Amino acid sequence: MLAPFTRSPDRAAAASRVKHWTRERFRLGGDATILVTELESATPGFPPLTTVVAFWSAERKHYHFRVFKPLEDVTETDVPPAWYREALAVTPGVDCGCC
Repeated sequence: MLAPFTRSPDRAAAASRVKHWTRERFRLGGDATILVTELESATPGFPPLTTVVAFWSAERKHYHFRVFKPLEDVTETDVPPAWYREALAVTPGVDCGCC
């Protein structure tokens, strides 16, 4: 479920920062697509708001990761290291309910 939010310059700036850090960390070119979304969770044990980052390489390979913080609280250190990229790859046909 998408979390209700108020549009604000801080929120837009936070999303831009996360996109920038992701592009830099994984050495993504300008043609790569990056999506940053804040989700609300009612799953027991999960924080109420999490941030999901999905990106597609120029070769259209899909990757994603989740940060267990609201979007505006995400920092550069929350982005996984570059060497972990292949572990973030989405396997076609496999549904991962956690991410």
